[in-house]
Amino acid sequence: MWLELQWRNFSDQFYDNFIKDNRWRYMTNGLVNTLTITVVALALGLAIGFVIAYIRVTHDNTGKLRPFNSIARLYLTVIRGTPALVQLLFIYFVIFANSSLPKILVAALSFGINSGAYIAEIFRGGMMSVDKGQSEAGRSLGLNYGQTMWRIIMPQAVKNALPALGNEFITLLKETSIAGFVAVQELTKGADIIRSRTYNAFMPLTAAAVIYLGIVLILEKLLGALEGRLRRSDHR
Repeated sequence: MWLELQWRNFSDQFYDNFIKDNRWRYMTNGLVNTLTITVVALALGLAIGFVIAYIRVTHDNTGKLRPFNSIARLYLTVIRGTPALVQLLFIYFVIFANSSLPKILVAALSFGINSGAYIAEIFRGGMMSVDKGQSEAGRSLGLNYGQTMWRIIMPQAVKNALPALGNEFITLLKETSIAGFVAVQELTKGADIIRSRTYNAFMPLTAAAVIYLGIVLILEKLLGALEGRLRRSDHR
């Protein structure tokens, strides 16, 4: 009798939170927006991170690009020294206050700029971890500095930095949950909208947490498989 009562209560809450008025769409639409923001921000972060890392490593190795290195260091200091939420609010309410850009694009831009600072240091660490003899070997083959970096150093640097890049991807995915502060309906915001309709926080927030966890587990599995494949290729 007690079990039947609990099941009926669960069924009623499930219907009220997800089935009634098609409230499940808040979750699916939020998930799509979350993944969109994550992918766009990651692409932007990788581009920014590579450029910043290349500038810093080139300056450290050759002393060139001094003005660009100063700008890069300032960027890293500001972005890594301020909260991602403050950056998001500043970009949305100050920089793009009068812009007609979609909110989801502004959010992706903010997260991409934020992620770029951390990816830059990951790339830089990967580049610095490559033995200097590799650069000398490239020069002995007649390659210039840029060709040596692109053809010899970067492939090894990416391989070395892959675990840290995977962690940054996962962190970025979870960090998009603050996009709701600028009225972007991402996954967490979708769950909160359901909560505001039903006055039941447990079920929608639990569903959001389970979805995040599921995505993270899938990403960890894929990254682990990729790392294993790269390790096997080293022994061939």
